[in-house]
Amino acid sequence: MSNDNNLKNEKSEEIKEFGSVISAGGKHKIYCLTIIGEIEGHTILAENSKSTKYEHIIPQLVAVEESDEIEGLLVILNTIGGDVEAGLAIAELISGMKKPTASFVLGGGHSIGVPLAVSAKRSYIAPSATMTVHPVRSNGLFIGVPQMLNHFQRMQERITDFVCRNSKIQSEAFTRLMMNTGEMVTDVGSVLSGDKAVEVGLIDKVGSLSDVISGLYDLIENKG
Repeated sequence: MSNDNNLKNEKSEEIKEFGSVISAGGKHKIYCLTIIGEIEGHTILAENSKSTKYEHIIPQLVAVEESDEIEGLLVILNTIGGDVEAGLAIAELISGMKKPTASFVLGGGHSIGVPLAVSAKRSYIAPSATMTVHPVRSNGLFIGVPQMLNHFQRMQERITDFVCRNSKIQSEAFTRLMMNTGEMVTDVGSVLSGDKAVEVGLIDKVGSLSDVISGLYDLIENKG
């Protein structure tokens, strides 16, 4: 009984600390990873902010890829975005995994959450969820404006290339969504519902949690 209690305590701590858990009660052992709030990069966010720390996520992904026991990865997203470099780094790791992967946008997959959502081999979105697509932006005063604008442009090109390589949307269509001026009151961009995200080719399917797990099982069983 003590071993069972220890395992339960370890699982509870992992959920509490990292928002992740190994699910072994179904047909296959999968690792559930949650990416919530704002993605924290090199700058520490305020203590009262919900955040996902990329230095926590990276070793977890490496461990999942190297594990002989874990058969697939489920990434659940409800994020407002955050640090672009950190978010793109996590997305690149997920897209490069050999293990079957599935993502589920639940609530929102905004800004750098878009590359994260498309990084899995199969992507899903809840009917009530939304995704916000907009250009790279930042707050504050910049010195050397032409150089900074050039830096933002190159970064945006990297994001656009990644999204288009890992989804069915074309570069021109993604750029139109980013530069849309008729939808967001104080910004350029587009807010996509679940159905619209699938229609434009960003996400594979609208579904529920059971659909996502079934899809991940299908990838595992077909060596996806």
